[in-house]
Amino acid sequence: MGKRSRLSLPVLVVVLAICYIYCTTIFIFIDHWFGLWSSPGLMNAIVFTGVAAICVFSYVVAIFTDPGIVPPSFVPDIEDPDTPIKEIKRKGGDLRYCQKCSRYKPPRAHHCRVCRRCVLRMDHHCIWINNCVGHMNYKVFFIFVLYAVIACIYSQVLLFGSIISGPLKDEQQNEGSSESIYVISGVLMIPLSIALCVLLGWHIYLILRNKTTIEYHEGVRAMWLAEKGGEIYMHPYDLGPFENLTSVLGPSILFWACPTSRHIGSGLRFPTRYDNLAATSTS
Repeated sequence: MGKRSRLSLPVLVVVLAICYIYCTTIFIFIDHWFGLWSSPGLMNAIVFTGVAAICVFSYVVAIFTDPGIVPPSFVPDIEDPDTPIKEIKRKGGDLRYCQKCSRYKPPRAHHCRVCRRCVLRMDHHCIWINNCVGHMNYKVFFIFVLYAVIACIYSQVLLFGSIISGPLKDEQQNEGSSESIYVISGVLMIPLSIALCVLLGWHIYLILRNKTTIEYHEGVRAMWLAEKGGEIYMHPYDLGPFENLTSVLGPSILFWACPTSRHIGSGLRFPTRYDNLAATSTS
């Protein structure tokens, strides 16, 4: 299967929105409030440009990074008791096999109907990056959302500050167009900021529980079945908040906000809470 183009209409919409927000923030909001070439204006322009640059870089990396494909050579080792080749959330313990790809799936891998392949630690397929969010690009996707929230909130502060600071334009001929830009910016950024904050909060919750979006929905059903049987369901990959954070964002707190993912491993095996229980019982 050949590589498909990463450019799509939703991606183009995101690029245009980023360009619009950046240009209006720098050349209208900051310029009107402080004066672009004043010391406060330059400082805010530099800081906002830095946030926007990291946001754009993370977005590009999320688009072009392969989320992680199951290697053609992957075969579950049924003789190795330490290899979680079975579907942990199911009591039956059947081997995970994808009928569409005609190959075995490692833990947390799922088949994407859009990409038409199995993706390692698949979270979801995102139309806004025209790519799956999976093992290899989940952190950089999260960092993109984080900096997008910061940029939107920062831009809104500058927008409202420039409105409060004084009249929009002294020239009569420019007054209507300037007011239109402020209205369009408010209509665009307020719902966008709310949506991005909800998305960021959702993924912070998932990271703290070491879940993917797919695993969350699977866990709801598994919890219902466990309660029906008089048992308690516990997510097998939940190692505790700090361990969950480090497994996704990296072992060093200094690099948590950086769009790098050198710590994630192959994506074919993940530590579980049962590993800790087994280690405790043998010690």
